[in-house]
Order: sequence, then C-alpha cells, then structure tokens
Amino acid sequence: MHCVVNTINTPLWDILIWMLIAIGLFFTLISGFAQFRLFGRSVKTMLTSRSGHNADDGISAFQAFVTGLASRVGVGNVAGVAIAISLGGAGAVFWMWLIALIGMCSALAESSLAQLFKIRDPLTGRFRGGPAYYIEQGLGQKWLGVVFAIALIVCFGFVYQSIQSNTITQSLQSAMGCVSENDACQGDWQIYKHVVGAMLVILTAPIIFGGIQRVSKIAEMIVPFMAMIYLAVAAFVIVLNITEVPAVIGLIFTKAFTFEAAGGGLFGSMVSAAMMQGIKRGLYSNEAGQGSAPNAAAAASVKHPVEQGTIQMLGVFVDTLIVCSCTAFVILLATMPENAGDLTGVQLTQAALEQHVGGWGQYFLAGLLFVFAFSTIIGNYAYAESNMQFLKNNEIVLTLFRVLVLAFVYFGAVTKVAVVWDMGDLTMGTMAFINLIAIVLLSKYVFALVKDYQSQIRAGVAEPEFKLENHPQMQAKVKSDIWR
Repeated sequence: MHCVVNTINTPLWDILIWMLIAIGLFFTLISGFAQFRLFGRSVKTMLTSRSGHNADDGISAFQAFVTGLASRVGVGNVAGVAIAISLGGAGAVFWMWLIALIGMCSALAESSLAQLFKIRDPLTGRFRGGPAYYIEQGLGQKWLGVVFAIALIVCFGFVYQSIQSNTITQSLQSAMGCVSENDACQGDWQIYKHVVGAMLVILTAPIIFGGIQRVSKIAEMIVPFMAMIYLAVAAFVIVLNITEVPAVIGLIFTKAFTFEAAGGGLFGSMVSAAMMQGIKRGLYSNEAGQGSAPNAAAAASVKHPVEQGTIQMLGVFVDTLIVCSCTAFVILLATMPENAGDLTGVQLTQAALEQHVGGWGQYFLAGLLFVFAFSTIIGNYAYAESNMQFLKNNEIVLTLFRVLVLAFVYFGAVTKVAVVWDMGDLTMGTMAFINLIAIVLLSKYVFALVKDYQSQIRAGVAEPEFKLENHPQMQAKVKSDIWR
C-alpha cells in the first residue's frame, strides 16, 4: 500500500506545488495584496468577536478561529517542521514562510466563499458549509462536491487522526528512551502504545459525540493556553542563543536556493528538495487553500462573509510565521546528537529542545504535544462532520462515522509513521487539487465580496454588513436565505 501511495503522490505533488503558488499569487495580485492591507483589520475582528453572535445560529467568529487553530496548530508545527528540515534542509523553512504569505489570500478566498454559500442545518438550525457546499451551489457540480467531501472525510476523519495519535505515541516513546530497536524497553513499549491508543479513544469520544458546538468550546479553552506555553519556551531558547540567530536566518535564505532536485520527470526535476518539503509541510500545517478551515469558518455567525475570511487568513499567519518558525529555530539552533539520523519527526524536535534546556525538555514537549495533537484530533473531527452531513445528514450515520473516527485514532497510535504521513500527503493533495480549481472558478464572487467589504470600511462603517439583494449575480446561486 505504501508503494501505491507514493506512486500517486509524486506526480500529484509535482503539479500541486505550482498550482498552490500560482493560485495564491493570483488572489494576492487581483485582491491588491489583501493579506497585508486587511491584516490589522483581521486582528481587530478576531479580538472583538468573542461575543455578540447569535448562539442559536452558530459559533462565534473567535470560536471558528480557535477551532481552525486547533486543527492547524499541532503535529505539523512540531513533527512536520522537523521532517521538512531533515529531508529538505534549512531552506525548507523559507518555502514554508513563502507559501504561508501567499496562502493567506487563498485562505481569505475559501473561507469567504464558505460563509457566502453556507446553509442552515434543518435538524439543529445552526450554520454549516465548506468547499463541498460552494462547489455544489456556486459551480452547480454536486458530484464534485461529493468527491471533495469523501476526500476530506478520509483525510481529516481518518488519516489525519491517525497522524495525531501516532505523534503522541512517538513523543511518549522518545521520552521513555525507547527510540532504538535495541533498547531494553522495546518489549514493554509494544504494550504501552495500545494503552495510549485506548486512552485517546476514551478522551476523544465524549467530545466528538457533542458535535462542533462542543468541539469549539473545548478549543476555545485549550488552544490559546497551549500556544502561549509553547511560544514562551521557544522564545526562551531563541533569547538563550540570540547571537546565533542571524547566522540561522542567513542559512535559511541561503539553503532555500541551493538546488537539489526533489524527484524525476519534468516537474519533479524543476523543484528542489527544500521547496518540496517546505511547501508540503507548510500546507499540512497551515492548510491554506486546502479546503479544510472553511468548514469551521462556515459555522460562524458573522455579518459579512469576508469578516470570517480575514480571521481565517490570520490563522495561517499565526500557524506558520509564528508557531512553525519557533520550532524551526529550536531545531536549527541546536547541536544535534550523533544518532539524529535515527530520529523521526517529533523525536528530532524533542532532541533539539533537550539540548537547549536539559532533560526536562523531552517530557515537556511530550506533554505539550499530547495537548497539541489531542486538540487537533477534535478540530479535525469538526471539519469531517460537516462533510459527512453534506453526504448524509442522518443521526445513525453520524454515530457510525464517529465510531469509525475513534477506530482510526487507535490505529494511528500503534502503526508505523511513514505510511501514515504519506497517506496524509495523498489525501491532502487530492483535497487541495479540487478546492484550488473551485475557488479559481468562483473567484468573481470572492472579489465582489472583498470589494463590498472594503468599500464599507472606507465609508466609515464600523461593522460591514453583507446584503445579498445588492448583488444580483449571486442571488441565483446562493440557496439559503441567510444573507437575504
């Protein structure tokens, strides 16, 4: 299975990398660099959106923001960055930064579309939506919406859940000193990892059975707290090695343009290993253009679609330019042990942190990663739930789906890391490919929304409000009466 996955992954990602860059630049240029012009507005909106929404309609804009961050800020920020650096070198960090800055506009586009085409759930009365919904309504292609929904369910409901639980067991294994196959504790670890998997299932079940409302409330409590702790430790490491920071920054920029082909074929030979790994792991972490965060964005109760679009745009910035950068500096500022080549993903980050702060760094990161990955598990579920409801909005089907999600949480805890990560690349690539094409085809609506939002801001409107009757070209496409 691993061979089949890699055979598909290679040509898919050879093409997808150029699509991500081209489409991100397209939205950046046509919107007049909205990710920079609206950045201050996005911060203000996020900070003031914790209240004032109608709880009967959906979650608050802030809850949608932290639900998105719950999925974004996690394994990709710790294990993903380590993998990118180990395979692509320090230059991969530059490409992570670049894809995030460009991708901020893709995130603005997809989340604004998700708000425009969201619907009211007939069973609960609350909002739901996402790429499957705007593909069905905006493009009139329900079959493609179904394909996207299936890809997202497989990716976020199953594969990514396995990645999170796998990383938890990897970090605990490293903290226990059971990295090498020759370690005496390897026999005991074969039992412990099943215990860890069972514990994760027990903790996850009551949250996901409460639906996105419960997920958003839990995320609102733990995401800001866990992010601040990690940033504080990383800042301590950076200050401790402040004289070496300029050299590391220089290394990142120098190695970014040191060419070493990532693969064969026309497209593969045109992409460096640093570029390939930086963009892959950057997209995994910040999800810009991937079509995942819009599922949380659509559930928010806001007055204008772009309001939530700017907040999700901010999520990309926080995830990659801040959190991922902290991990990168922790690794690049460290003097790695001789067995660094045997370390995988999160274990590399743990070894680097231990070198900076001592033995407690292993245990600190293992504990923090548990919270990171656990929050991502519940955040990922929120995305998948909306798409399962798109396919079949039935309580029995939803219950069976939740049980299957829990099964994959357990599976990830006891399986090999390489297969899980490559499966993640395949499903993520499929989602992104479909979503990127969709948002380009629907770009006229994105630009109309951004223009309407900006014109109200220039007119001095404190809280821009979207009225569908002022946009005849959208009325025929939008099925719901939410904006009427």
